[in-house]
Formats: sequence, structure tokens, C-alpha cells
Amino acid sequence: MKYAVIIEKGASSYGAYVPDLPGCVAVGDTQDEVQDLIQSAIQLHLEGLRDDGLAIPQPSTVCTYMDVAV
Repeated sequence: MKYAVIIEKGASSYGAYVPDLPGCVAVGDTQDEVQDLIQSAIQLHLEGLRDDGLAIPQPSTVCTYMDVAV
């Protein structure tokens, strides 16, 4: 499965979250670090859902970029 991951640059770090997995977040000093951390967070999140006998949400978020005139 492929989940959409949103990565945002903050003042001193990067944050990432998964819209289809509420509560699945990560923070890192670099974009590469936060990507590694969110990958691990997704795995742990899904394992936790399985362990609790909960359904694994299907990816449903659609990502796209829009060109706009500035």
C-alpha cells in the first residue's frame, strides 16, 4: 500500500504526517531524516492497529499540485 505523506518545513525542523492514519506523525532535523522516521512511524502505526484488532485504513488521500499565476 502507498499512503500519502505530507512533509512541512518548520523554522528549525521538518514535520510529516499521514492524512489517512490520524496520529501518525514524525519530526526530524532534515527532510531525509523525517522521511525515514515517518516510514518507521507508518509501520509501527499499522502494527499497532493489527495488534489491537482494528482495520487497516485503505489509502484514500489524493495528492496533486496546481499551477497558479502569481
